[in-house]
Amino acid sequence: MAIQYWVGDFFIDISRNQVTQKQQSQTIAPKALAVLTYLAQNQGRVVSYDELFDKVWPDTIVTPNTLQRSIAQLRKVLGEDSKAQSYIKTHAKQGYSLECDVRWQYNAESKNDESNNRYESQENGVDETFVNVRDNEVTLTSKPAKGEAINTETHSTAKPEKSQFSLRLIVILFGILILGFVGYQYLTAKQPQQFSIGELRALTSTDNQELASIYSPDGQFVVFHRYSEEFCINNIWAKNTKTQQEFQLTKNLDSYGSHSFSKDGNNLVFIETGVCAQPDTLKKCYKLMSLDFNKALLSPQSPRVLMECKNSKIKTPKWLNNNNVTLLQKFSDRWKLINYSVNENKSQVLYAPENVNIVDYDYSVTNNLIALTSIHVDGHYYIEILDTEGRILSSNRINYPKEIPKFKLVFPNFSPFENQLIFSTGRQLFTLSYDGQVSNVSLPIDEPMGTPIFHPNGSKMLVIKGHYDSDIVSMPLSHIKKIEITEPEKEKNKQENKFSVIERSVRGEDFAILQPDGELIAYTSRRSGDTQLWITDGKSSQQLTHFPMDTYIYGIDWGADGKSILVNANSELIQVFLDSEQKFFPLEYPVVQLFQWDSESNSALLLIRIKGILKLGELNLSTFETQIIDDNNVNWALKSENGQLVYTDHLDRFWRPGPAEDRLIEALDGQANSKLQFLIKDNVIYGFNDDFQLWSYSLEEELFEIIGELPKNVDDLTDINQAMVMMTVRVSSRKEVVELILNE
Repeated sequence: MAIQYWVGDFFIDISRNQVTQKQQSQTIAPKALAVLTYLAQNQGRVVSYDELFDKVWPDTIVTPNTLQRSIAQLRKVLGEDSKAQSYIKTHAKQGYSLECDVRWQYNAESKNDESNNRYESQENGVDETFVNVRDNEVTLTSKPAKGEAINTETHSTAKPEKSQFSLRLIVILFGILILGFVGYQYLTAKQPQQFSIGELRALTSTDNQELASIYSPDGQFVVFHRYSEEFCINNIWAKNTKTQQEFQLTKNLDSYGSHSFSKDGNNLVFIETGVCAQPDTLKKCYKLMSLDFNKALLSPQSPRVLMECKNSKIKTPKWLNNNNVTLLQKFSDRWKLINYSVNENKSQVLYAPENVNIVDYDYSVTNNLIALTSIHVDGHYYIEILDTEGRILSSNRINYPKEIPKFKLVFPNFSPFENQLIFSTGRQLFTLSYDGQVSNVSLPIDEPMGTPIFHPNGSKMLVIKGHYDSDIVSMPLSHIKKIEITEPEKEKNKQENKFSVIERSVRGEDFAILQPDGELIAYTSRRSGDTQLWITDGKSSQQLTHFPMDTYIYGIDWGADGKSILVNANSELIQVFLDSEQKFFPLEYPVVQLFQWDSESNSALLLIRIKGILKLGELNLSTFETQIIDDNNVNWALKSENGQLVYTDHLDRFWRPGPAEDRLIEALDGQANSKLQFLIKDNVIYGFNDDFQLWSYSLEEELFEIIGELPKNVDDLTDINQAMVMMTVRVSSRKEVVELILNE
């Protein structure tokens, strides 16, 4: 049963949290609606601040700002401001009152559109019954049919049976009203999607990068990684949220990924990575580590190894209530959910069905459930709820709203709201229900953020807020080349070795490439708030695209005629012309990386995800047929001018096709930078190594050469010609832990 009422000509539906006027509906926060309802119950009376706090926020400590925000939201919905108080009147230092007429309606047909029913009943001459509430008195009035006069005369000769029936009806309706209000309080507590962010509070603010944050089970501490780029040191830290005191928990640890607490809060589990002594199938080895949290608060500790992997990757450990640890383990090209027994020191597969590729998962200590996102054989994304034995409790396709690109992977975490998870796409926050429904949540930040983690009491959450600033620069090859110089000439040479800044803002610029036979440079930039495609002639810049919020771009390339650019935006290919016109290519599979575009043959070299598996392929943009080139792990790939394919694998090794099988380019062993990006111009490979040395390798002569040194803050080598090198240099890169406080 639903309760509805009228405030002036606004129709209020408590069960739906909606306010409707002239068939235009708005959704309002449950607490704000509770304020309006209580004012309506006391229409015309000044309700004190304390009384509103007691009735709307019982047993909860809130600030006056919370009530003021609710009043401001109500005034906005009702179309008034703080000066013209025709609905809600402010009484200085006393409280608020609702000054307009209130009419209460009980309607059993709550599934219909109440506002439409009202207008239809008036037109059809149908009587409606209203309950008017004022000063806690209930009176019954009857609205006459169309054209019927209102009878104000009191009949003292009414029969006793009719009077008793009327009295009973009043009592019944009053009882329904009370039950409905109680039901409203219950229903509003069950509205998981109607929450919003009221405040953002920084927890860490240093020159280092803080990331992978979680709360301790009692909510007293925040645990996070702190990475010093200057000294290349990474450790796990804890911060007491009350005293603000910080504690270094580990000793110069090279750790990776998120942490997880045991249920009692005594131990942490996490993944540590390190270079394998003798790489076989992996360049890095992975260890599942445990740390005594209480001892580490007293002094930094060395973690204990629980499990070591040399031929598979592991990530995302979660400590279960039964003292086992779940984690994702990757064999070949597929992730599996593993259950590791700490007591027995052995693991087994918990969930790894065929034709399903796991994307991410989370564990709820409160519900003892696992939520898992995956890609199924049909190519769609699903949300699955499992118990800790790996049994599927529900499996539903995720229904993406228009705000999220169709190929976007989601990484949700549990929330305190029933049957709801939460995830971020960057600057936007969304809830995800167990049945796959996605809803947007307002978020007051201007920088991308990491997946939110809720506080144990559900009133706030942690996110990682990042800022990256990079410039597009060029350096003449003549300044980079190694030259034997005398000691007095070193300082002069150092000054000449400076680069020229081509594009600069306080946001990230990247992927700068030179126009074929032209003077333009295409690049990507976040200077307008979101990543977009830009061009510059060195004097002025022009924004070519207006992609939606949280767009990500992985790869751009000029056409041979220099008149258009192929862009991989949100895993879809778009041809952008210099007049900003666009041509979309409908693809069946998401594009993870655009490596190269051959506009003359109208084909593109791509890394694509087919049913969750990454594959190197060449796409014919005319027929949309894809030729799979390699099923193995490929990180970067390009073709030379004479058609030779060169690619790097997951061990950073360079390969080229041979007559029978692919051949390893042994001269380039150890020369791949962790960025894994290289260039090919005039059948010569260019790249830079971990020592920031620019090198070249001639595919025809098979000749390797160190050209010279690059600046230490180079992030990407983006283009090269006979005269200069185009690069992206990092100006600043920060990550910090912040708290988002939920509105009451």
